[in-house]
Amino acid sequence: MPQSLRDKHDFTKGSMAAGIVRLSLPMILAQLVNVLYNIVDRMYLGHMPGDGRLALTGVGVAFPVITIINAFANLCGSGGAPLCSIERGRGNEKKAEQIMGNSLTLLLVFGTILTVTGYLCKTPLLYLFGASSETIVYADAYMDVYLAGNLFVMLGLGMNPFIESQGFARTGMLTVVIGAFLNLILDPVFIFALNLGVQGAAAATILSQLVSAVWVLSFLSGKKAILRLHRSALSLRREIVRQILALGLSGFTMSITNSLVQIFCNASLQFYGGDLYVGAMTIIYSVREVVQMPMQGFTQGAQPVLGYNYGAGENTRVKEGIRFIRRVTLAYAAAVWVVLILFPQLAVRLFNGEPELLEVSVISMRWHFALFVFMAFQYVGQTVFVSLGKAKQAVFFSLFRKAVLGVPLILILPHLWGLGIYGVLAAEPVTNLIGGLACYFTMTAVVWKNL
Repeated sequence: MPQSLRDKHDFTKGSMAAGIVRLSLPMILAQLVNVLYNIVDRMYLGHMPGDGRLALTGVGVAFPVITIINAFANLCGSGGAPLCSIERGRGNEKKAEQIMGNSLTLLLVFGTILTVTGYLCKTPLLYLFGASSETIVYADAYMDVYLAGNLFVMLGLGMNPFIESQGFARTGMLTVVIGAFLNLILDPVFIFALNLGVQGAAAATILSQLVSAVWVLSFLSGKKAILRLHRSALSLRREIVRQILALGLSGFTMSITNSLVQIFCNASLQFYGGDLYVGAMTIIYSVREVVQMPMQGFTQGAQPVLGYNYGAGENTRVKEGIRFIRRVTLAYAAAVWVVLILFPQLAVRLFNGEPELLEVSVISMRWHFALFVFMAFQYVGQTVFVSLGKAKQAVFFSLFRKAVLGVPLILILPHLWGLGIYGVLAAEPVTNLIGGLACYFTMTAVVWKNL
């Protein structure tokens, strides 16, 4: 690669804010487009004639399974990509390529295991996750097709961060845009024109992910990449695998604990309110995916910049970057909070317009997003821990917010003061407040002073 292009991807030069924005904007667009994979499915299914609400609820019950699959992709992607940035900042490109190759092998191993396990256990798991006798048909049918393309999903999600970590944010964005655009076209064809329903939605998703996976692997094997996939780097090395899994545990734990909370939340909502409340939560999770993606894309775009400067010993620039991330995420979270609290019905109608579901969804959404602004502190703290390779802290606070706080609160709050269904809904804002502040202030005490 020409020296001029290498200098462009040297994150120790120029403004930290400008560097973060340059990588983050394509990432934000990519993350928002990525949401379309599943969001568009739900929008179409929710408006299916006759059984739209049940189809939407059935696919919502399958969320935790999909989240678990994504968690394993994050384990390799969010574990390997920051390590690549750090090693590239140190000038050790050979080790960076070994990390990338080992991450690809891990994705193939995990993907195969998850596909086999999924087919063996999916039906009892879906009942456990909140399916009823009416919605299990839709949940089961969706997962039958989705699991067939599970490997494509994992390769696209898990390897795309290695494009972005090298500074090719636009190329990383195209990975998602290509797949999402294809999904947008295929969904109405498969769901309505071919009358495949939920199976058509799943088929559209995995075919789109197949195209995305091919795009990613082609780029990382080609001449334009700084770090390239080599066959010699695919052989697993114990120390590299350990490093990837240790750092990736943060993203993995966050996804797994999100899935865990979804499981307990859906099961509790089914117990206290039935399919109607599970359907409402399906809509709320969908909206949350959309509004969280800009924060996630922004902080993920910042990780290569922070990690590269940290590896190069530019601690003052790292602190400058952290301040900028904090300002932007807080401003965004506050703006989203105002919109969702004042106008929740606008978001709900995108998925389903039935009056009964609309009423329940509006009330539930206001409870769910009551303290959303404190999520910004969680994102800032987690981003710093991951970017700087602080695996233990990153993993702990991923567990703390959801597993230590979220799940127990879902089980306990409904029994206090006769809250019932509202106790289930109140668990999310409480975890946002306590978990977000604990993560952020620990970061300032542990990392900031050392920098």
